[in-house]
Amino acid sequence: MNKIFIILSFLIISSCAINSGIVPVGNEQFFISKQAATGFTGLGNLKAEAIKEGTVFCNAMKKEFELVSQDQSEGLQVLGNYPRVEITFICK
Repeated sequence: MNKIFIILSFLIISSCAINSGIVPVGNEQFFISKQAATGFTGLGNLKAEAIKEGTVFCNAMKKEFELVSQDQSEGLQVLGNYPRVEITFICK
């Protein structure tokens, strides 16, 4: 029973989603990276979450969100190549 608990705990911890939060990158630009915990999450959902996070950040400064660039994972979404989205934005 203890072995099952340890294995399940390890799987849960190792399958956590990765979120960079908002990172300033210079020239008044900011960066957000989001990666799903599994291959079952769509890229559209991740991108929408990242844009929403950036919009809330800009709105808090009474500015508007403007997407500068985006990148996303490609290929088969298995074995650790889980859906990933990175956006760079400015608040103007």
